[in-house]
Amino acid sequence: MGTSASATSQAAPFAPTHQADHQGNSMAEHRRSLQSVNIRNSKAKSIITNKVAPVVITNNCREEFQIHDKIQSANYSMGRISDLLPEHYLVLGEFFMVQDVYNRADVLNTTKSHGAPNFRKVKGNYPLFGMGQPSLSGFKQVLQRLQIDGCEEVIFICLREEPVVFFRSDGDFIPYTPRGRENLHENLHDLDRELSAEQIELSIRKELCDFAKLSENMFYVYNDIEHFKDEPQQVQILSEEDIHVTEEVYKRPLFCQPLQRYYRLPLPMEGAPLEETFDAFVNILRETPNLSLMRDSSRPLPALLFSCQVGVGRTNLGLILGALVFHHLQGASKSPRQEIQKSEHKLDFQVIQLLISRLTKGQQVLDEVDDAVAMCSEMHNIKNAVYENKLKLEGIGEDYQIQGSSTKGYFLQRTLQSLERYVYLIVFNAYLHDQYPQAFPQSFSQWLCMNAWIYRLLASMDSSELSAPASLITDGIRVLVSSDFLATDLLSTAKEMKVANFRRVSKMALYGMAQPNSEALAVVMSYLTDQRRGHSTILWLNLQEELVLEANGQMFTPRETGCVEQPIPVCVHYPQQLQLQEMELALKQDILRCEKWLEVITEQDKQMRMFKSCHTIEELFVHQKSIYPGLSYQRIPLTDCCAPKEEVFDRLLEAMKSSLAEDPNCAFIFNCHNGKARTTAAMVIATLTLWHINGFPECEEDEIVSVPDAKYTKGEFEVVMQVVRVLPDGHRVKREVDVALDVVSETMTPMHYHLREIIISTYRQIKMAKSEADAQWLRLRSLQYLERYIYLILFNCYLHLEKKDSWRRSFSQWMYQVAARAGVYAILNHLGFSEFENPDDSPMARLRFRWLPHSVQSIPMRGQLI
Repeated sequence: MGTSASATSQAAPFAPTHQADHQGNSMAEHRRSLQSVNIRNSKAKSIITNKVAPVVITNNCREEFQIHDKIQSANYSMGRISDLLPEHYLVLGEFFMVQDVYNRADVLNTTKSHGAPNFRKVKGNYPLFGMGQPSLSGFKQVLQRLQIDGCEEVIFICLREEPVVFFRSDGDFIPYTPRGRENLHENLHDLDRELSAEQIELSIRKELCDFAKLSENMFYVYNDIEHFKDEPQQVQILSEEDIHVTEEVYKRPLFCQPLQRYYRLPLPMEGAPLEETFDAFVNILRETPNLSLMRDSSRPLPALLFSCQVGVGRTNLGLILGALVFHHLQGASKSPRQEIQKSEHKLDFQVIQLLISRLTKGQQVLDEVDDAVAMCSEMHNIKNAVYENKLKLEGIGEDYQIQGSSTKGYFLQRTLQSLERYVYLIVFNAYLHDQYPQAFPQSFSQWLCMNAWIYRLLASMDSSELSAPASLITDGIRVLVSSDFLATDLLSTAKEMKVANFRRVSKMALYGMAQPNSEALAVVMSYLTDQRRGHSTILWLNLQEELVLEANGQMFTPRETGCVEQPIPVCVHYPQQLQLQEMELALKQDILRCEKWLEVITEQDKQMRMFKSCHTIEELFVHQKSIYPGLSYQRIPLTDCCAPKEEVFDRLLEAMKSSLAEDPNCAFIFNCHNGKARTTAAMVIATLTLWHINGFPECEEDEIVSVPDAKYTKGEFEVVMQVVRVLPDGHRVKREVDVALDVVSETMTPMHYHLREIIISTYRQIKMAKSEADAQWLRLRSLQYLERYIYLILFNCYLHLEKKDSWRRSFSQWMYQVAARAGVYAILNHLGFSEFENPDDSPMARLRFRWLPHSVQSIPMRGQLI
C-alpha cells in the first residue's frame, strides 16, 4: 500500500574507530527520530508510530510512506576535552570540531577587506595570489575582488589535505576541522590513504547529522581553545544543508562565473609533495589552454589563487609552483627578476651542488627557483627556513648534552624537510624545462623514473651532512663497538685465520671475511702468498661505509649510544675512499688526544678503556704493502643489506678489470664488518664478472625443490619475473645469477645465509613480528633483499650486452640510458610482493623512500608516508 523510504542518507565509507554503548528504549528513540524528521511543505497530515518505523500520511491522503530513521547510536563514541566540559559525540570516533582559523592567524589583517586571512599578491606582475581559509561569504568576496582587479579567468587551488566542513552561522558558513584532544591546535593528517579528503568530509557530515538527531538537533563545536570561555558552542543542524563540505563552498559560486575553476591539490604540511601531487598539478596545466606554451598571447594570463589554512606554508609552496609556471610561459626576459630582493642566505649543501652540476642548464634552473622563492616570500621564505633550522641545529650540536637528543632530532627533521621541499622545487623546475615545450608527454613521476639518478642523489640528503662530527665520540654521544660484538664467527675461522668468517669460492681466487685487525691481516696475507696458493697479485676491497679503526690491536666502529647494533653510515660522494680516510684519521686523532677512559662495547660486556695506540685501516694496509708489494687496497663502500648503487657496480667492475689486465691470476679479497651480506654480494658480482671473462661453467638443469612455496625460494616472484621478461634472454640471465649465488653460498653453509632464499624467509617473519615497528623493519629488509637480487640479474644482463665493447659503457650509464627506457626503474618504483599484498600500501615500495638511509626508528608505518 505504502512506500518504504529512508530519511537519512547512506553512511560514507569511513567507519568510526571507537564504539560506545548508549542505552535507550525504542519509544524514546522514535520520539527523537520524529523530532528530527524534516518533512518539507508540511506534507504530513498524521504520523503513526509503531514498533518498526513511523508511518506518515500526507495532507491530501494520497500518499503514505514509512520512515526508517533509526540511528545506531552504539556505533558512535562520546568524550570530553576535560572534566569541566560536557561530554558529547566525537567525529570519526575520537575528534572534536574546532573553528579552523583563529583571529591572530590573520597577520596581514585582510579578512574584512578582502574576505580571507593573509590575502596577498606576489611581488612582480604575475597574476598570482595566496590566502588562508575563507568562509563561504569570504570566498565570494575574494572572487569579486579579483574580478574588480581585472582577473577574468581564475584558477583556484585548495591545498588542504585535512578534512574541513562548514557550519551555517549568521547567514554564512564558517569552516571547522576535526582535531585530537591531545593537540587541539593541529589539524589531522594521514587519516586514510584510501579515502580522499572529500570522502572523509562526507563521512563527517553524515555523522554530524546523526549526532544532531540524537541530541535534539544540536552539536557542540569549539571556537576558543586557548581559554575555553563559553565553550563549547552549540550549533543547530536540521539537515545536511546546514553543513557544507569544501567542494560545495568552492564549486557552487563558480556556476555564475564560467571562466573560474576549482581544484583540490593536497600538499603536506612539511617536506616535499609526493610525485603524484606534482602530477596532479601538471594535469591542471594540461587542462588549461591558457597555460599552454601555444596559448593566445593576446589574452591575459589566468589568475592562480592558492589557499591553505592560514595562507603561509603550503600556500607559499603553491605560489612558487605558480611563479615557475608563469616564468616558463612568459620567458626569462619578462620575469620580474630586477624587482626582487633575493635571500642573502646561500644554501651550500652538497646535494644542491651535485644536483645542479648534473642537470641540464642546472644553474639557470636554480636561479629561476630562487627568483620564484623571493617573489613569494612576503610571509614565508623556504630558503630562510632551511638556513634558520640549520643554525638552530648547529647550536644544539655545540651544547648537545644540555638540550638533549629529542630537541636535536626535531630540528634535524625540520631542516631535512625544508631542504627536501627546496630541492624538489629545483627538480620540478628541471622537469618543466624538459617537458613544458613538449606539452608534458611524461608525467613528473614518469620523468623521475627515467632520471632515477636524481632519486640516488636525493637519498644522500640525509642527516650525515648535518649531524655531529666524528669528534663527538669523546663526549658520550657515540660509543666504540668492537668487531667481536658485531661479527659472530659462524664459520669458526677465527682460531686459525684470526678473522671471522674467512672463506673462498671453490676453484676461484675469490675470498671473503669479516674486518681483520693487523694480526689477522698479516695471517691472511701469509696464507694467500704461501707456496701452496702463491698469489703474487692481490686486490683487497673493503666494503664498509662506516668508520672503522684499530685501537690497542682490536677493531672498533663508532655507534650511537642508544642503538649500538645500527651502523652510522657516512654519506659521502666521490672520491669516497679519500673522504672516509680523512674522517677516520680525525677520529683517530680525537681518541688519542682525549687521554681519558672511554666506554667501549665488546663481545663480553661494556668496559672502560684507555687507548695508547690507534691506527686507521689505510695505515694497516700501507704497512702490509711494504711487506707484500703485490697487494693493492681499495675502499668501495656498500650499504648493508641493500642493493649496491649503480656506481658501486662500476667501481667493482673497473677495479677487477684493471687488476686482471696487470695479472690474469690476480686474487680478490672482500670484507665488510662481519663478512656476511655485503661481502657475499660483492663475491657474487666478482664471480659473474670472472665467468664473463674466463667462461661460464656448465649450468645444470633447474633442480626440483620439494619445499613449500619452492618458486619463491628460487626467486620466482612476480616482480622478478616481470624484470626477467623485459631483459633479452632474461631466463638464462637469471639462471646464471642463481648458479653464482649457489656457488658462493656453498662457502658459507653454517651461516644459513643465501642472498636469494633470505628474501622469502625474511618476508615470512613479518607475521611473527612482536610489534608494528619490527614488522615494518622486516618488510623493508625483505624489499631491500628483493631489490638486491634484481640488481644482480640486471648486472649480469649488462655484462652480456656490453661485453662486445669491453664494457666501455659503465653499468650506471647502461641503467640510466638503456634499462630506464625499458621501464626497469618504473618496476622498481612499485617494488613489492604482489603475490601476497598490494605493494603500494607501503611507502617502501617507492624508490624515493626505500633508497633513503633507514634506522629502525625511521621506518614509516604501513600506509603512512614520510
